[in-house]
Amino acid sequence: MVSQEQRRRQLAREKFLRQQQRRTQARRKANVRNSVIASVLGVIVIGSVTLYTTGALKGDDKKANAAADVTPSATPPSKAPDPCGKPAAGSVEKMSWKKEPAMTIDTSAKYSMKLATTCGDIDVALKTAAAPHTVNSFNFLAGKGYFDHTKCHRLTTTGIYVLQCGDPQGTGMGGPGYTLPDENLKDKSLKGNTYPAGTVAMANTGQKHTGGSQFFLVYKDSPLPPSYTPFGTVSEAGMKVLQKIAAAGAQAADPTSGNTAPNATVVINKATVTKS
Repeated sequence: MVSQEQRRRQLAREKFLRQQQRRTQARRKANVRNSVIASVLGVIVIGSVTLYTTGALKGDDKKANAAADVTPSATPPSKAPDPCGKPAAGSVEKMSWKKEPAMTIDTSAKYSMKLATTCGDIDVALKTAAAPHTVNSFNFLAGKGYFDHTKCHRLTTTGIYVLQCGDPQGTGMGGPGYTLPDENLKDKSLKGNTYPAGTVAMANTGQKHTGGSQFFLVYKDSPLPPSYTPFGTVSEAGMKVLQKIAAAGAQAADPTSGNTAPNATVVINKATVTKS
């Protein structure tokens, strides 16, 4: 028969064993939990390394660049003050001709063109003997008032540095209805596939003999193939006007035309060609 004292000791021993068992189970659970956590962390670390080495996280560089592109649109930079005046009263006349005008200029004489713009006068010495068809066309168009009240619709500030004008539509798509032959593409000034600052040349479609009325004025040496008829040189005073326009910068590209219009309000109030 078990005495009361023996029974008390037995119960105490069983209690101790139960406590030890619970502690052992608790430690086992803790070890399992820690192992799971460590495994998960290991997968995350390995996965991250794998993503980086395979370029998935490098793609974030592209996202960062995209974000950099988006940020200025959301918060556009402060715009420089417009250095130009208000356009003269009047509107653009819509004119078109079916063929190039007949030759009326004296190809042995000197001619100059004045662009009276809202930003100041831009005087151009024309290369009559080297580009007679182009100069004759400008003499004809200016005499008809074709360029009057037209906007210079494009200013490029990277890669090439030109102000483009001569389109009554102001979109880069307009023209007089006829095209001109390419001229003077071997001009001595076009060295190393560069159009030097001060050059006035014809714009075209990228194909031969597709010049019309659009032209560009180079305000800084620009790398271009000799495919655009150089027909004039801007005066020193005219270059100061061009530099003022360029300093004001350009707008974001138009989603329809792709043109980057100048921030300055550049309008040709009057264009005249004069024989000297």
